[in-house]
Amino acid sequence: MIDFIALCRAAGIPEPVAEYRFHTVRRWRIDFAWPDYKLAVEIEGGAWVYGRHTRPQGFIRDIEKYNALTLAGWHLLRFTPKQVRTGEAVRTILDWFQICGLK
Repeated sequence: MIDFIALCRAAGIPEPVAEYRFHTVRRWRIDFAWPDYKLAVEIEGGAWVYGRHTRPQGFIRDIEKYNALTLAGWHLLRFTPKQVRTGEAVRTILDWFQICGLK
C-alpha cells in the first residue's frame, strides 16, 4: 500500500493521525484522522475479495461506527486503495480543506 501520510505531506495537507481512536467507550479507530478538524478518512480495502468490511457483520459494524462518528460531529471521507494510488483521495481531501476554508 502506498504511504498515505507521505502523499498528504507531499500535497501540503497537514499530517493525519493514523489509527485514531475517536470513541471513548468503543474500541473504534479511524484509519486516518485530523482531530483538530474532525475529519476522518477510511481506506476501504477488500471490496473485491469479500473482505471483513464487505461481509454482512463487518458491513453492519462499519455502519454503526460511521454513524457514531457523524453523531460526534465528524466528517468522513471513504476511499478505495485505487483512489489513494491515483491521487483522487488526496485531491478530494484538498478540496475538503479548501471548501472549509482551512487551506
